[in-house]
Amino acid sequence: MERFFSVRQIQTQCDSSHSIMLVSGPPSCGKTSLLFQFAFNLGLEGNVAFICNRRKLENKPPYLSQGVDPASETFQRIQMKYLEDDEGINKYFSAFHLHRTLPVAVVIDDFGDFFEERRCQEKYANPRGRDLAMVRTLALCHNAMSLANQCRPCQLVLSDTHHGESPRLIFIYKRWVPTIFTIRGDGSGCLSTSSFGKASRKEKNRKENN
Repeated sequence: MERFFSVRQIQTQCDSSHSIMLVSGPPSCGKTSLLFQFAFNLGLEGNVAFICNRRKLENKPPYLSQGVDPASETFQRIQMKYLEDDEGINKYFSAFHLHRTLPVAVVIDDFGDFFEERRCQEKYANPRGRDLAMVRTLALCHNAMSLANQCRPCQLVLSDTHHGESPRLIFIYKRWVPTIFTIRGDGSGCLSTSSFGKASRKEKNRKENN
């Protein structure tokens, strides 16, 4: 969790290979609240774009950490962007390079929910249309982050809901997302986090030397 919330790490290590993270967990485990805390932390450094479905956010507003004032100046730097589907996300990132001032981070809450299965199947005339749509969007996000990080550190954080041990489409996420945090219950009603993803270059070198 320290790694996830560390602003300093984002400022010093954010590049095209470490600029995208995923937070995955079961329903109602607090993912949106975590993402808002992340956005608040980075709001101390600059503007943060928070993409979500307005209806879902209003039905389940996030909890704020104790002592955090929702009327503070920092929250004014969190720019809410309400979208309905993956096409809205694609349009946003297609024009990302045109922004006069890039945000320090973009947060997308419930990323997988923007891809409605039947609509994606009809659009691509393929039973795996949802998978294809997610690959297309993740590739676009990855390219946008790569270009942005040539100018300044910029982080993309996604959240998704899983009903088993890991995201249903983990094989897709692992292709585009270097760092994945998974929230799991520990059997006592509490939640714990673990992370997995592609090994860093330093870890790979250490393994090869051993």
